[in-house]
Amino acid sequence: MSRLQRASLVVAVTLGVAAIAEAGPRLEAIKRRGFLTCGVEPIVAGFAEVDAAGRYRGFDVDICRALAAAVLGNPDKIKFVTLLSVADLRRSDDVDVVSRRLTWELRRETPLGLLFGPITFYDGQSFLVPAKLGATTPRQLAGRSICVAGGTVFELNLNVYFESEKLRFEKVVLESPHKFDEIAQALAGGRCQAYSADVSELGAIRTRLPRRDDFQILSGHISREPLAPLVRADDTEFFTIVRWTIHALINAEELGVTSKNVDAMRKSANLDVQRLLGVVPGNGAALGLSESWAYDAIRTVGNYGEIFDKNLGRASPVGLERGLNRLSSDGGLMYAPPLR
Repeated sequence: MSRLQRASLVVAVTLGVAAIAEAGPRLEAIKRRGFLTCGVEPIVAGFAEVDAAGRYRGFDVDICRALAAAVLGNPDKIKFVTLLSVADLRRSDDVDVVSRRLTWELRRETPLGLLFGPITFYDGQSFLVPAKLGATTPRQLAGRSICVAGGTVFELNLNVYFESEKLRFEKVVLESPHKFDEIAQALAGGRCQAYSADVSELGAIRTRLPRRDDFQILSGHISREPLAPLVRADDTEFFTIVRWTIHALINAEELGVTSKNVDAMRKSANLDVQRLLGVVPGNGAALGLSESWAYDAIRTVGNYGEIFDKNLGRASPVGLERGLNRLSSDGGLMYAPPLR
């Protein structure tokens, strides 16, 4: 490559970074008002709920808190609003991002002028069963009574699965997928021998049972439901920030950077760690953020594994296995593209 070619390449890269770094209207609006507005569904334990003190807690909540820390340097500069549907997002321009157990679906995206960020939780429909039943796979529920919320995608998936497998079962239709106490009572009282819904909901329902450890969630799924945050498609700069903030949380776990050792890790000789934490500058400028954007998110909220374990992991009240949400190095599907 000649000197002229090298010079031209440097100019092209510099101009490209400058174009990316121009703040979009969404980012500027957030900075002007001084807080991020996040849409959540505070009804599912482990993902989003409001505690007795009025504080929002959960996995989806922490994803938004990490984003607030990346953009504003403080995870508490955030306003949570209840968002019941995608239509609510389209009606209100005040909500910046939605983090509420939404499955990434084609017709929820381009036709509606929306974009899904990276997958934060690989979900799927499965079954909550009494451990004494001895079932370990969905096929072993043949002939059993299975509760499901009527008129939902859960009922549709259940019918399709047993028909395709040529298995019989006794369907017990319940009124609503949101009445967790009634669902738990139907299981505990023996009205049905299993309940079918997404794993994210099954974990929350299990917290309502009198003896959680007497019930287990089958590892086999009968549907795939990748969950991801949702933003509008009219501001690619803000979408890019959402995307790379989530990648940074995953990359931090890959590199062994946690909320507890993040300050010490700033002295690491690992170039990837240095880039992640802003010791080597450039990533922040490319996003139109402070060079400490990822450092602030990790220090105040934690890496992906910390967020998962605290809200959803085996030691939490929800008690979920990480499964597909493990790092790819541990047999899961989670990994981050290079942050460089």
